Amino acid sequence: MEKVMIWVNGAFGTGKSTTAEELHRRLPHSFVYDPEEVGYFIRKNIPAELHQSDFQDHPMWREMNLTMLSHLYKTYSGTLIVPMTLVNPEYFEELVGGLRKLGIEVRHFALLAKRETLLKRLKGRGDGANSWPAQQIDRCLEALSQDRFGQHIHTDDWTREQVVEHIAAACNLELEADDRNVLYK
Repeated sequence: MEKVMIWVNGAFGTGKSTTAEELHRRLPHSFVYDPEEVGYFIRKNIPAELHQSDFQDHPMWREMNLTMLSHLYKTYSGTLIVPMTLVNPEYFEELVGGLRKLGIEVRHFALLAKRETLLKRLKGRGDGANSWPAQQIDRCLEALSQDRFGQHIHTDDWTREQVVEHIAAACNLELEADDRNVLYK
C-alpha cells in the first residue's frame, strides 16, 4: 500500500467528516487527523481579545498543524486522512504546499455541491440558513472551484460510498469490503 496523506476539503455540508470517517473505517491502518482541534486548543488557551473570527487566521494554527501533520507522516506508517475546509489560497499553500515541499505525498480532494444541496444538508444537521457554516458557502464554493484545489468531486448525486471509492481508487488504496447491514449504508 502506498503511503499517502488524503486531504478532504470542501464547503460545510459537502461530507468531509463523513467521507473521512468512512475512509478510516474501510482503510486498514489509517488515522483521521482533525486540524480543527488545534483551533479549539488555541481559542481555549489565549485571551478572548486575541481571538480571530476564524481560527485559521492565527498563524500558529497553520504552524501547529504543519508541524503535527509532518510529524505524523514521518512517524506513522499508515494512511493519514485530514478532513478540513481550507479555502484561503495563501493558507492552502502554507499548509498543503508546505507539506508537499517537505516531500509528503498529499492527495487533495475538493468536495463540491450546489448551494441548495449544501443548505439542505446543513439544515439536516441543525444548522440554519443564517448559521456560520451557511454563510461560508459562496466563499467556499468560489474558492474550491479553482484548479489549485486539486481533484474536484461533485457530491450532489453521489453516495458516500461512491465518494469514498473514488478517493481510494485515485490514491491507489484498497478498501476493505463494506460488510455493514443495508440499513447502515
